[in-house]
Amino acid sequence: MSRYRLCLGTSSQYRAPVEEQITLIRNAGFDEVFFDWKKDAPVEDWCRIAKGNGIPVQSIHGPFGGCRAMWEAEEDAANAAYNDLLSCLQVCEKTGTPIMISHAFIGFEVEPIVKDWGLGRYGKLIREAQKRGVTIAFENTEGEEYLEAILGAFGGEKNVGFCWDTGHEMCYNHSEDMLAKYGRFLVCTHINDNLGIQNKDGPITWHDDLHLLPFDGIADWEYNAKRLAATGFPGPLTFELNTKSKPDRHENDRYDAMPLPDYLAEAYKRAVRVENLVSKQLK
Repeated sequence: MSRYRLCLGTSSQYRAPVEEQITLIRNAGFDEVFFDWKKDAPVEDWCRIAKGNGIPVQSIHGPFGGCRAMWEAEEDAANAAYNDLLSCLQVCEKTGTPIMISHAFIGFEVEPIVKDWGLGRYGKLIREAQKRGVTIAFENTEGEEYLEAILGAFGGEKNVGFCWDTGHEMCYNHSEDMLAKYGRFLVCTHINDNLGIQNKDGPITWHDDLHLLPFDGIADWEYNAKRLAATGFPGPLTFELNTKSKPDRHENDRYDAMPLPDYLAEAYKRAVRVENLVSKQLK
């Protein structure tokens, strides 16, 4: 019997309505699901459908396109980014979803400069989350300095945590051990694989963030399992996976060619393999 519940996110890449994906994800064997928040997307309806089908909603992924604006001086752009995050928080509250995932920053080839006004805006968002009974889990992405600043300032708050993305660690964080730095704040995972940084001498780009099935990339899953188990994280183990290849790349093409039920069945098999490795560390 599995020690950890297993969760998978729906995706706009899956070539099926989200309403249909919910049932397919449950039928594949996953215990929980998470959704991406987008303007005008019927996320509240998706949550009701999931719960009606007996599958809890683990989290809602907040919008991240404006996260850079949260740190900049231009108030209109910052307010727009803040209001989108607040709208996602409101959906979490209405649907009883306990966690909102948030990026701390977006952007490459930008000199990281942590500004007090950015921390102030995120502090305001965190206070709103406290009122609404929602935990914000900040994810490791590019611009790790911003994640470090947020968790350094607010990590002691009971509704602030860390979302560990295994693939981002390899391609955005130069394989630095994010759990060693932030594992004490861990409240959720985004488990996926990739091939690391392909252009070792050039800039890091989002093209390396493949979100492959575990064991199809270069991740050391024994190492990942050992580190994850050491944090005492109770689960669920949440997987964030893509079926579409990045521009001028083809690593995900075979996933996209598979019927969605077959792909989800394979995703579940890989999730169980990861779960077995983590559970083995606890024996």
